[in-house]
Parts: sequence; C-alpha cells; structure tokens
Amino acid sequence: MSVYEVTDPATGEVVRHYPTATDDVIEQALATADRTYRQWSTTSTVDDRAALLRRVADLHRTRKDALAQIIRREMGKPLDQAVGEVEFSAAIYGFYAENAAHFLADEHIELIEGHGSAFVRRRALGVLLGIMPWNYPYYQVARFAGPNLVLGNTILLKHAPQCPESAAALHQIFGDAGFPEGAYVNIYATNDQIADVIADPRVQGVSLTGSEKAGAAVAEIAGRNLKKVVLELGGSDPFIVLSTDDIDRTVQAAVAGRLENTGQACNAAKRIIVAANIYDEFLAKFTAAVLAQTDGLAPLSSVSAAERLAEQVDRAVADGARLATVGQRNGAFFPPGVLTDVSPHSKSYREEFFGPVAAVYKVADEDEAVAVANDTPFGLGSYLYTTDAEQAQRVADRLEAGMVFINAVGAEGAELPFGGVKRSGFGRELGRYGIDEFVNKKLIRIG
Repeated sequence: MSVYEVTDPATGEVVRHYPTATDDVIEQALATADRTYRQWSTTSTVDDRAALLRRVADLHRTRKDALAQIIRREMGKPLDQAVGEVEFSAAIYGFYAENAAHFLADEHIELIEGHGSAFVRRRALGVLLGIMPWNYPYYQVARFAGPNLVLGNTILLKHAPQCPESAAALHQIFGDAGFPEGAYVNIYATNDQIADVIADPRVQGVSLTGSEKAGAAVAEIAGRNLKKVVLELGGSDPFIVLSTDDIDRTVQAAVAGRLENTGQACNAAKRIIVAANIYDEFLAKFTAAVLAQTDGLAPLSSVSAAERLAEQVDRAVADGARLATVGQRNGAFFPPGVLTDVSPHSKSYREEFFGPVAAVYKVADEDEAVAVANDTPFGLGSYLYTTDAEQAQRVADRLEAGMVFINAVGAEGAELPFGGVKRSGFGRELGRYGIDEFVNKKLIRIG
C-alpha cells in the first residue's frame, strides 16, 4: 500500500491514496530534470524564467480557493489561513520574478593590483532535490522553488506523505504556467529512494525542511556525496516580554504568535519569557486568552501529531510543571494549554512543542531572559517586546537565533531572509539570500 494518502484530520477519513513511485519512475524523473537543466538553463534568459514565475503567481491567485480546500483536507489548516498561505506563496513567486534580474546581475570586483577587470557571474548548478513538510504545503515549496527556478536550476520535489494532493496541484501549476517538462517534477518517493536520489551525481543540492532526525539523515548522505544542503529543522522560539505600555496588546501578540497554524509552525512563539514585575498580570491574561480559543481551534495535522504532543505535555507535568487547560483531546483535536514551572531537568524543557501549548517562564531581568531564551538546542526565530529601544538592540544582539522580531509577530515577508542557527539548521531562504544558496558564483577575470 502507498505511504502517500490524504487523511482528513477533522474526521479521520482516508480521502484518497496515491501510488508510490517505482524506481523506474524515479529514474525517469531524474533523467528528465537533468536533460531539461542542460537545455533550458542555457537557452532561456532570466527574463524568460521570470515571466513563467509570474504566471505561477497568477495561477496561485486564481486557484486559491481550490488550493486552500486541498490543504484543509490534508493537514487541517483553518480555511482563512490556508487562503492566506496561498496568497503569500504567490507573493514569493512574484517577488523573485520582479527581482531576479537585479539579484543575478554580474557583480564587478575592484582589483587591488594588475590590469583588466573581474566580476562574479551567478549561474545555476543543476538538478536540486526539495524535501518538504506538511505544515505549510505551498509556502515551503515557494521558498525553495521560486528562487531556484528563476535562477535556472531544475527541481525534484518530494512532499510529505500526507500532502500528495497539494503536491499534484503544484506540479500541475508549473506545467500550466509553461515551464518545460522536467523543470519541476513531483515525485512520490520512499525514504530509501530519496537516499539514492541524493547520492545520484546528477543531483547538485538538497533543501529540507523537517525534523532534526530527518535533517541529520539527509545531511549525512549529502556529506558523503559532497552535496550542498540547506536545512530548516524547527525551533523553540522565545517570546520575551521585558516591558510594555499596552499589556493587552502584547498578550494578543503572544497568543497569535503561539497559535498560528494551530501552533504547528517552526518559528511559532513557543516559550513565553516574562519579566517578574509584569509576570502575574501577563500570565493571567495570557492564560485566559489561550483557553478562550478552545472551542474554535482546528485539529492538529493528524491523530499521531496530537498523541506526540500529549506525551510531551504529560511528561512535563510528571516532572513538576503545572498545566492550565480546558477539555480533553479528541482524535486530532488538542485543547490549548499553558504550562508553567517547567523543570530545566525535564526532557520536555528542551523539546519543540508542535501544537497549541505554550510554556511560560518568569525571569528577574534582561540577563536572565537572555539566558533562558538561549537555553535551547534550537536557534530559529525569536520575539522581543520592550519599550526601551536601546535594550531592544542590545538583547537582539545577544539572542542565539537566525531571526529577531522586535515588537512584532507575523512580520515575515518574501524579502526577508528566513533561517536559523544551532540545531535549527543552516542556510537561508527568501530575500536575496534565498537565491544565493544553490548558485555557481563564477569568477571571470579579464587580463
């Protein structure tokens, strides 16, 4: 039986199975992507590829309602957020279409000595493999596919097994937009097949968004075969509140940062760190606001995801934490909750909670806030609320994270680089940095 199937987490209904690719299908995909790269990347211009990417953006917009319904079925995303994800994906494709010529322009180098000139010319590398997660089925692909297709790379895309319908819809969009066969190829591959794809000499790089375990496995295979990788492996992002002139608004921001996509976002605000002088008031209002979401919350992506979160929460409570929640887990539906007094000695303290549960910590001052924020193996994003502009810059410099958002949540943009440090992975997506990962920066020196 295929590992690719759509199971509606709201009902548990298996909607449809999709066939897993045979080895012959995978070989054909590799051969086609390689052949297309060698022809298309040299015969098409940046402007040609940008025009195709604009069409991809347009198709996302015109099909947004149907695309949104697909991922609601696949992983339970609330419909308004699903539509928003499609629209953001369209914006990413549009951003790279508009800016590719600028980003890929020759970069002239001033010579220290000698005559002539020198410049760096950016060119594609070849076939790339993308391994994508289920929590943002369109957005994650856009971050990878947008910059690399306009650069001239070709793409093999392995989506999460629970997202085969959205994977097929994206494959259709790139074809309908006019990309040549082999420029973007969806593959319903097994993990064993993917290991072989990474090792294949026709593949020049791999981008993965997923778990630490998956990232380590992919990096190991890629390293043995000398392949470039970009990894985004999740996070346990701090939301630090040192001072505020509007505590209700700050609480609302913390709730939004924790519960977006039902708490299933790599860069969600998972650990709320609050200064002692406002802790009691903040905790009371934050807890009330989180628990008020109980009746309207969407399901998690699957029953197994809810079970994993329950194990983490139960372990934290067994190790001394206190849990405020209302209701009981029902299938994939998980009641929101707030944990306090989570012990640093508990395994749960350093785990990523992927769901609608927040851990809240009281700290005495700025130094302790930074220490708690950095006391994690992850380093993806972070959020800082303070009324002191100098403190904001000072703390931002001290946080061990790839991104710091000051007095703002939901402030990501197509132009802003996304990525982390430590066990959150390495490399960047989005912005001009996202188009600079899988590229040959070729030096041309003229005497």
